[in-house]
Amino acid sequence: MKTIAALQAAVTAAAPFDGEPPNSELDAIETEMPAILADVALLDAQIMTIDRTPSELDERRIRRARRRVLAARRELANQSADVSLSGGAA
Repeated sequence: MKTIAALQAAVTAAAPFDGEPPNSELDAIETEMPAILADVALLDAQIMTIDRTPSELDERRIRRARRRVLAARRELANQSADVSLSGGAA
């Protein structure tokens, strides 16, 4: 029985993947890190109250964490708006 094999190399070769994200993605993650950490803090506060009735201290902790999330997202939105405004053509 004869085996059938391709006579030519693949037409579209994929770029080599070295396992590391490009610098642009790392910069984006670093820019978004305050919002990510605020989301994690909110999740931690919510997870603590999953199996019990939240006390007043728990409710305050969750409200505070929500405010931090909103503030971090606002700062991130303002930064991206500043970049898009300053990068425009004159």
